[in-house]
Amino acid sequence: MIAPRIVAACLLVTPLFLACSGTGDTPAATPAPTSSVDTATLSADAVKIAGVTLDTARILPWQAMVTVPGRLALDPSSLETIGSITEGRITHVTVRVGDRVAPGQALVMIHSHEIMDARSALAAGTALVTAMEAERDLAATASERATRLFDNKAMSKADVERAEVGRRVALSNYERAVADRDRARALVEHLAGLGPLPAGADQHDVVIRTPIGGVVTSREAQPGTVVLPGTPLVTVGNPSKLQIEMHVPEQQALGITAGARVAYQLTEAPGETFAARVVRVAPTVDTLTRTVQVIAQLEGRTTGRAETFVQAAITGRGETPALLVAARAVQALDGDTVVFVAEARGEGMHIRATPVRVGRRTTDRVELLAGVTEGVTVVVRGAAIAKAELLKRRDGGGE
Repeated sequence: MIAPRIVAACLLVTPLFLACSGTGDTPAATPAPTSSVDTATLSADAVKIAGVTLDTARILPWQAMVTVPGRLALDPSSLETIGSITEGRITHVTVRVGDRVAPGQALVMIHSHEIMDARSALAAGTALVTAMEAERDLAATASERATRLFDNKAMSKADVERAEVGRRVALSNYERAVADRDRARALVEHLAGLGPLPAGADQHDVVIRTPIGGVVTSREAQPGTVVLPGTPLVTVGNPSKLQIEMHVPEQQALGITAGARVAYQLTEAPGETFAARVVRVAPTVDTLTRTVQVIAQLEGRTTGRAETFVQAAITGRGETPALLVAARAVQALDGDTVVFVAEARGEGMHIRATPVRVGRRTTDRVELLAGVTEGVTVVVRGAAIAKAELLKRRDGGGE
C-alpha cells in the first residue's frame, strides 16, 4: 500500500517541478516590479508633520556671499582729533571721556609765552592804530587847508603837493597799523578762542576749544604735561555715526564691491538683523592675514555702540547667470550629492533623490552645474527628513 502512494505523489510533483524550472511548455512567470529605493511617497500627514517646503531651481545672477565677523567703529569723518596749537604746559583739562560737548566749548588750557606775546602785540597794535589815526586826520586837514589857500593865491603849488603827500603817507601808516593790530587780534583769538575765558583760566593760558559738537571719545591731555604744537589732546566724535569694519579672506572678497548689501547682527544680541552697505573695499591685501578690509556704512538705526562686535553677511552684486537652489535643498546621500525632486501625488508628495553636480556655494544658495534643469521643484525644508526616509528604504525598511 505504501509504494503506490509514493508513485502517485511523484507523478503529481514532476509536472509542478517542470513548470517551475521552465523546461516545460508553460512559460516562466514575470517577477513583479519593485519600487526604487531612491524614491518615496509621503502622505499628506507626513508632509505636514515634516514641515516640508518647496522651491524651484532658478537661473539668477550669481551673487557672492560671505559671512565674517566685524566690529562697529566710529565713522572717521565724524571724528575730530584736537591737538595743541602751541608749546607750553597743560594747566587744566575740563572734560573726560564720555562727556558731551558743544561747538566752541573749552577743553584744555595751556600756559604759554606765545599768548603773552600775542596779547602784548595786540595792546601795542591798538595803541599804534590810535596814534596813526590821529596823524591821518591831521594830515587830511592840512591837505584840505593847503588846497583852500592855493585857491586863494596864498600858497604855492609845491606846498599843496607836499601836503597831499603827507596825507597819503599818514593814511598808509594808519592802514599798516590796522593790519598789524588785526593780525595780533587774530592770533589772540586763535590761541584763546572767541568768547570769555573759562573758569580757572587767566590771560596767559591758551584755550583749546572743540570745533564740533559730540562726545569725547578719548583724552590724552593730562595736567602738568608739557606739549608741542600738534600733540593730540582730545578726540571728539558723533556716536550716532558708525561703520562696520570687516576683514574678508582674499578669495571670498573677489565678488564684493562698493554698494554690496550687508546684513549684520550684534554678537551680544543676535536676535535682530540690521542693514548696511559697503562703501569701501581696500585695494590691497594684508600681507600677514591675506584678508581684504571692507568698510560698510550703516543704513537706518542700530542698537550697537562703537567697538561692539557683529556677525555680518555680505552679499555681492549680481554677476553671470547660474542655476541656483536653496542651500538646504542639497544633501549628501551615501557619498552622492543630491536634491530631492518633488511631485504632487494627490494630497501627498512623491520625492526622488536626484544626483547633482554643484559649483559655487554661499550660506543660503548653491549653484547647480548638472543633474536638474530650471523650473524643477525641490524640497528645501524637510530635505533631511526625506533623506532619512530614503536611507530607511535602502536598509530594507520598506516604503
